[in-house]
Amino acid sequence: MPRRFRPLSTRVVWIGALAMLLGAAVAVVARALTALIGLVTNLAFYGRWSFEFSSPAGNHLGLWVIAIPVIGGLIVGLMARFGSRAIRGHGIPEAMEQVLLNESRIPPRITWLKPVSSAIAIGTGGPFGAEGPIIATGGALGSLVGQLLHVTAEERKTLLAAGAAAGMAAVFNAPVSAVLLALELLLFERRARSLIPVALGAAVGTGVRFALEGSAAMFAMPALAAPDLPALLAYLVLGLIIGALSVGITRLVYAIEDGFEKLPIHWMWWPALGAVVTGIVGYFLPATLGVGYTNISAVLGGQLGLGAMLALCLLKLVSWSISLGSGTSGGTLAPLFTIGGALGGVFGTLAVLYLPWLHVDPRMAALVCMAAIFAGASRAFLTSVVFAFETTQEPRGLLPLLIGCAAAYLISGLLMRNTIMTEKIARRGVRVPSDYAADYLDRILVRDACAREVVTLPAGQTLEATRAWLEVGGAIAQHQGFPVVDAQGALRGVVTRRDLLDRQIAGDRTVGELVKRPALAVREDHSLREAADHMVEANVGRLIVLGADGGHRMVGIITRGDLLAAHARRLRETHLASQTLRRRPATP
Repeated sequence: MPRRFRPLSTRVVWIGALAMLLGAAVAVVARALTALIGLVTNLAFYGRWSFEFSSPAGNHLGLWVIAIPVIGGLIVGLMARFGSRAIRGHGIPEAMEQVLLNESRIPPRITWLKPVSSAIAIGTGGPFGAEGPIIATGGALGSLVGQLLHVTAEERKTLLAAGAAAGMAAVFNAPVSAVLLALELLLFERRARSLIPVALGAAVGTGVRFALEGSAAMFAMPALAAPDLPALLAYLVLGLIIGALSVGITRLVYAIEDGFEKLPIHWMWWPALGAVVTGIVGYFLPATLGVGYTNISAVLGGQLGLGAMLALCLLKLVSWSISLGSGTSGGTLAPLFTIGGALGGVFGTLAVLYLPWLHVDPRMAALVCMAAIFAGASRAFLTSVVFAFETTQEPRGLLPLLIGCAAAYLISGLLMRNTIMTEKIARRGVRVPSDYAADYLDRILVRDACAREVVTLPAGQTLEATRAWLEVGGAIAQHQGFPVVDAQGALRGVVTRRDLLDRQIAGDRTVGELVKRPALAVREDHSLREAADHMVEANVGRLIVLGADGGHRMVGIITRGDLLAAHARRLRETHLASQTLRRRPATP
């Protein structure tokens, strides 16, 4: 009999405990990473030894500010060339690739190379956030733990996701959205055995952040008024616009990356070339340098004017897209939030000036567009909505966020096949799941798919007689396997058509002598998923179906073909449109 499916096992307790320890460790690593970024920033732009997390925007280096990102790019290029090429980029696609292709085994050296390279890139003015590298680092640390201990590939994936979620939660004080990010971008499933450890890891990571930095909102906002119907319609339109723009931004990033691929120089030098643009843009608008969390707070707080927000949006896009396309080490979340938030603030301010009857609040518009641009670019819909709520703790923003992110997701899904997270690995031939649906085979019972009219063979019948029957028996003799019963009708086992027709076996032998092992069976109240797993584990193509009363009464047989046929209903439900309620024809 196949093993009965259980939503949880005692292994979850062990993995959950590991995830909690991992969450605490990743939160400390996140704090260390921000301190390291602060140290590099202070040394590079202010010539002082300090771990305080500060912005490069207040520097007084003049034109020398252009050289600082270039130096950082050179160092990152060297680390990628002689350390690991996997540190290039924002880290999440690389983690996805390891989950999908390599049983979640990330090389151990990434655990320290990624945060150090990111701290150098960001600390020297790279227009990235610290969250991407710490998510990648947390995932690498979880993978490392999973490689050191005796765990399954699924459990290793759970530890990787728990580490990544703990990292995001520790940076942004956003545990729920961190769990959702792990579900939507790393786990590719929503099952209790993975959800519970990831949630525990994110919760502990947030708790450690509370102890180290407090529990205040990452991007605190003043209280906003509840939106009315015209405002909600405006946010819907904004979501549609931002969704289209997110598609354009994604294509821009990869077009720039393709451009760097065509350069006749080694990729080790590309980050330094991209950093030249970062430095030039930073010279004209210093606010584009570094992580830019203060920019997001200023936009959401309504502290920037129309011109400042427009300049921040455009120049941050130029600086970030070229830097990311060059293959340096950095994240995508904070830059996208900055670009989307500033653009939303611009739209909101224009709506107040020219369409006052819409009752749009520029701060709410900034919040909606900040989340919508990430929803469109990454298609992590729930993550985007909950993240914007958790980081601002603004409950009145939930409804506008929901409608804006849904609109952006819709447009993105219609216009773009892959996302900013999956395009890179899709180009390498990696198939990334896009929809996480319930297992269809788990919804159907064996009794609804098996064949009830079973053709059996007597155990005492000779092979010669059986072979003659196979030749003239018609359709019922064309099966690939037959149950064998004794004189009392009791099941002896199953023989295959190949064995019966094997001419090396003498024809005077009986069918019962070909039975090599007891019949593999499944009860009619098992699911097709359990039956399919049983077939794979036993390497057979058919199972005897027994009654649900727990006895040994044979009631049918189920084959691989029956499993495939069960999907016909799923395909009809998905693709066949029909009208189930029709108007009655008029009475003559």
